Amino acid sequence: MFENLSEKLQRSFKTLRGQGTITEENISDAMREIRLALLESDVNLEVVKDLVEHIRVKAMGTQVTTALSPSEQIVKIVHDELVTLLGKDIAKFRTASQPPSVVLMAGLQGSGKTTTSAKLAQWLKKGGHRPMLVSVDVYRPAARAQLAVVAKSTGVNLYEGKLDESVQNGTPEVLRLAKEAKKEAANFGCDILIVDTAGRLGIDAVLMDEMAELKKLLNPSEILFVADAMTGQDAVNSAKAFNDLLTITGAILTKMDGDARGGAALSIRQVTGAPIKFLGTGEKPDAFEPFHPDRIVSRIMGHGDIATLLERAESTLDKGKAEAFAKKALGGQGFTLEDFREQLRQIKKMGSMKSILKMLPSVGPFAGMAQAAENVDESQFTRVESIINSMTNKERQNADLINGSRRKRIAAGSGVTVAEVNNLLRQYAQMSKMFKTMGGGMGGGMKAQQRLMSQMQQQKQRFGR
Repeated sequence: MFENLSEKLQRSFKTLRGQGTITEENISDAMREIRLALLESDVNLEVVKDLVEHIRVKAMGTQVTTALSPSEQIVKIVHDELVTLLGKDIAKFRTASQPPSVVLMAGLQGSGKTTTSAKLAQWLKKGGHRPMLVSVDVYRPAARAQLAVVAKSTGVNLYEGKLDESVQNGTPEVLRLAKEAKKEAANFGCDILIVDTAGRLGIDAVLMDEMAELKKLLNPSEILFVADAMTGQDAVNSAKAFNDLLTITGAILTKMDGDARGGAALSIRQVTGAPIKFLGTGEKPDAFEPFHPDRIVSRIMGHGDIATLLERAESTLDKGKAEAFAKKALGGQGFTLEDFREQLRQIKKMGSMKSILKMLPSVGPFAGMAQAAENVDESQFTRVESIINSMTNKERQNADLINGSRRKRIAAGSGVTVAEVNNLLRQYAQMSKMFKTMGGGMGGGMKAQQRLMSQMQQQKQRFGR
């Protein structure tokens, strides 16, 4: 979602290239471009003013190093100021000294509170916690049912409770459900209770009074404001309203995989003083991650997010299969279509190819990857797997067997054209040749595997800081 901002910032830096020193005149042109880039990305006006002024002062001050060119100096200063704006450190998740800790989820209707509550519960569960979910949205019938469905799919404990249909005023029911859920969480040994609250289409007195009552009753360790990143400044304004009443402890930005301009991410912390703690990066239950300010800034600056990509690979890929594949493919034992299919399946576990490409730097050999990501046809991976599935086991083990008649049969069985089958086999042949060259050049399978693992560790140390 930061591609537009990244592109505009890169353009502003170009205005300083070729300049010998930074002067008041040439810095003004760059500052104008940076200001426009931020405003067009929906960053709050006051935040833009402060940020641009800080950049100007540092650029003209003694902190600028003479070892860098003017454009490199500005890039470094902008990077450092953006990191300061978003918070230099990862915001910690708070827990109470006496369990269960209560997490109160706040936000407007449609921001994704219910789905995000379940994602947070699953993330906590992976971290060794025993969370419980409860919906106190007594106004929207589908809300409680939706939470029950996602809780079941993720295997997280849920307190449903029964509503008293005779009660006309919703708030007493909300408070009763919340109180019962906290007691139930303690009885079941759950250390965290996540409370999915009701939302409204806009800020109103009823919503705010109810949230204030819940805060007083539950004494939550965390009050997390859930904001739809696609709504831009509306999300910032809502965050401020909730913070003024509740003093939120953090924010969660949802739909970060969409086409939003990114301004909300750069504005919420400055406007509310509360850090962004998590990001929702997709529809799947595991498309949820802690907010790393330095990594987000790296993406904004066009440097990619290799650290998150490596972490995602480590958490989703089968290490044993990866090592076995490296030893086999690079050790001269051959690379079969069966291996090709398995590698496709492993990549799909990491998420969409679009999201993977967007984590690569947009400079150097990876220049244009962000643009290429927009043109990725995810269905192509399904077609490729379908083609390989339509082959016999012998054909997958030995592609040389696949003659003209077999190609027609495979195409008919997978619902594609013969040309697509030919294209796949051509790609496979190129990859097989590449692995043979790599394996031979490194002197055998064991050495190749050791070299590959060593490179991965170096990358992790370099980008994981």
